[in-house]
Amino acid sequence: MHRNSLLTVLFSAGTALATQPPVRPAVAASRSACVIKCPIIFDGRVPNGTAMTYFDTSNSLFNPDYVKGANLKWSQILQVPSVTASRFDAGGYEPLEVTISDASIFNNQTGFRRAGLQFSSDSPTGPGNSGMKTIHWSVKQDPAKPMNLSHEYLNVWHETSDYSADQFMFEAGTIIGSSGSVKDNWKILNRNSQSIWSTPIDSTQWQNFAVTMDYNKNTLQVYYSAGTAALTAVTSAVSNDNSGNGQFQMGILKKPTGTSDVVNSGYQEGGMHEGQIYGGLFVEDSANGCIST
Repeated sequence: MHRNSLLTVLFSAGTALATQPPVRPAVAASRSACVIKCPIIFDGRVPNGTAMTYFDTSNSLFNPDYVKGANLKWSQILQVPSVTASRFDAGGYEPLEVTISDASIFNNQTGFRRAGLQFSSDSPTGPGNSGMKTIHWSVKQDPAKPMNLSHEYLNVWHETSDYSADQFMFEAGTIIGSSGSVKDNWKILNRNSQSIWSTPIDSTQWQNFAVTMDYNKNTLQVYYSAGTAALTAVTSAVSNDNSGNGQFQMGILKKPTGTSDVVNSGYQEGGMHEGQIYGGLFVEDSANGCIST
């Protein structure tokens, strides 16, 4: 949302790392891998033992330049939590925690606190903007770095190439201007900011999500599971305006309270130390209805 254009770092994702990342001892426990059965377009799964300094410069997973505080490095933002691997990470990959602090101000947007990952090979007119594509992600809560759900949080979304809208949004907290939303729920919103599905935030286990964007039929479909269970469809393919191309983003965008100008003003409490644990980040080609569950 509301950012300046920047050339996307083009590296091949979904294959071996472009360069061997620095490593550290693996933290996450391992179990049998869940098979991804569709072609991967963008792969954001983090190999076990990857050092966070790997994300400070050009790498094959995420754009090193977007979206973070101007004076921060990704190695100051990203952490490896001591939790078991998520459903699609098990068998060689580990979770990644995105954090925000008082310094998480991007591009002088003083109303927001934000840190957002973009797949390194994603681009405004790239392969994520045609046919049928499904983005997968899992989230887990860190009791030491909880969200303040009196605020609105944008956690996963696909933003149009002109930054004027989001085709879909995965949100938590108190949605500004929506008196009917439950702050303790995860919510999937369409382009018109209407909730198409929600579920309570689970404070103990992984929650797994997928959204299929059909650019030909202009629809969204949501999939969900908890823990290690297989994903199931929780909506039908609902009508949505998927036009405008754009890019995916995953992380935390915390909006302020007490203002109508959420980008540039409003209240954010000091001493902020919040995090969201992610796993199983990837986008697959869902041509012919292919969905990894």
